[in-house]
Amino acid sequence: MIQELSDLRNSILEGRYQEALALIDQLDGMSRQAKLGTIESFLVRMLIHLIKNQLEQRLTNSWAASIRGSLVEIKKWNLQDNKTSYYVDRDEWEPMIEEAIEVAIRDASVEVFNGAYTPFQVDEMVDRTQIITISQELLALTYIHSKKELPAVVDDYLTQLPGGEDWKEGRQR
Repeated sequence: MIQELSDLRNSILEGRYQEALALIDQLDGMSRQAKLGTIESFLVRMLIHLIKNQLEQRLTNSWAASIRGSLVEIKKWNLQDNKTSYYVDRDEWEPMIEEAIEVAIRDASVEVFNGAYTPFQVDEMVDRTQIITISQELLALTYIHSKKELPAVVDDYLTQLPGGEDWKEGRQR
């Protein structure tokens, strides 16, 4: 990116405006890809913990914190600089979730039931439809609630997941 900025500066100074505009477009694309990559990494982290919750039928403080933290970060990274539009709109999550869930299943296999199952076994055990639905519902909260409200709203939602009521009451297994 440093080279592109240097090239942009030189293009402007030398009056090569078409070249400068092309570099601006290239930098914008690089920035967008970086932000989408960050969003995807938080999405995978959230999915890992939703998979663990689904398979182990429990919720821990750590898992809840990871899900909640991922959503707060997704909200932050998803909002474009103009503060009115998003990198990923509400109706664009499903394909992204479907790709991310494949990575998340493999990564979750290391942690689910203390790594007792291979990625292939975990892959067969996961109800993808349910994980996708829950993910979409949680992601929808990022469009509705402020960054300040979001953690409490997510916590309330998490109490509806398997083991969520026990987690809320401090009766974790």
